Amino acid sequence: MSNSLVTIDMVTRETLRVAHESLSFIGTIDRSYDDSFSKVGGKHGSTLRVREPNQYIRRTGSRVMDVQDQAESTQTITVATQDGVDMRFNSAELSLSIDDFSKRYIEPAVKVLVSGIESDVLQGSTKLVYNHVGTAGTVPGASGNTVMIGQARAKLNQGLAPLADRSIQIDSVTMASIVNGDKALFHAGNQVREAALEGYYTRAAGFDWYENERILALLNGSDHTTVTLNDASIASGDAAVTFAGGSITAGSVFTLGLAGTPVYAVHPETKAAYSHLQQFVALAAFTNSATFSPAYITTGAKQNVSVLPVTGDAVTLFGTASTSYKNALAYHKDFATFVTADLPLMDDAHKCVRRVQDGLSMRVWQGSDIVNDELLMRIDILYGYKVLRPEWACRINCT
Repeated sequence: MSNSLVTIDMVTRETLRVAHESLSFIGTIDRSYDDSFSKVGGKHGSTLRVREPNQYIRRTGSRVMDVQDQAESTQTITVATQDGVDMRFNSAELSLSIDDFSKRYIEPAVKVLVSGIESDVLQGSTKLVYNHVGTAGTVPGASGNTVMIGQARAKLNQGLAPLADRSIQIDSVTMASIVNGDKALFHAGNQVREAALEGYYTRAAGFDWYENERILALLNGSDHTTVTLNDASIASGDAAVTFAGGSITAGSVFTLGLAGTPVYAVHPETKAAYSHLQQFVALAAFTNSATFSPAYITTGAKQNVSVLPVTGDAVTLFGTASTSYKNALAYHKDFATFVTADLPLMDDAHKCVRRVQDGLSMRVWQGSDIVNDELLMRIDILYGYKVLRPEWACRINCT
């Protein structure tokens, strides 16, 4: 019995299924499908505002009320990236079963599309995370040293991230080192079997583990050793600073005042100083000056540092200049969000279908090429992403 023609609706549903199965990182963060675009279709540059949680200061004792103003703030997610993949085939190929058609055309096409998007979102998000653990030159798992995994968990705890829905994205070489280094330690029976037979963990140390070869490899700038603070007007709320020396890559992590006035992180609620320095991340490549995150704040409900830095204080950067370091990422699901919007259905297109599944909106558009006697098909997704709670994530050095 001959197969019926593969329909555009079948292709769209299969495209979403393959994409859903391939989302190693995007599938583990918040995926906010913005249905405000569902009727008119999304456009490049469309924005979605996300409200941040309110923060307050505790009143102690029974003194007169000290009513606090609501200082609500929002972040804007821009839906500005349209990616896709394009194919051509003839009518004979459309007569394949959907399973054969998927294996030959949809799967390789969609996996290339999803891999590129995952790489951009994972690496772009990691560059905005300022929490960082590990030692340059020490690979997690080497000689049984996996303390940095626990340190990453502690960073999330100190940022008050919920214990559920935590994941790690890590490359397979580092995973192999960790499995080998941990083989003499106690693990649940199913984890021992999994590690021995498959060579990886799926859950350990409070995280769901994912092998991902697209983790960030950050190349340090050319000057990491002669950097000091050289800012004449340092104030609470600053998110830019002037340095003496330094040639630094976007995504580089640094601390302030180790030699001088140490700038410690504080508990988000009690504001008591932690025993570790607050870490900051450069938001753009720079020489002698930088924009960074988070802005240092010393008072009020959003206080995040114990003191302000002082001009002349040392700026300590991670790693050696001009050296590349792999960054695994430990995170809570809500540290970042991935948003898709509905692309418009063209009025003159008879075969243009859009479907939404689990926060992903994809459009498949098919048309004929009468000149070459071919059928053309394009698969498109319009998306944006945003790191909303960088304190709920931590980078782990892997080299």
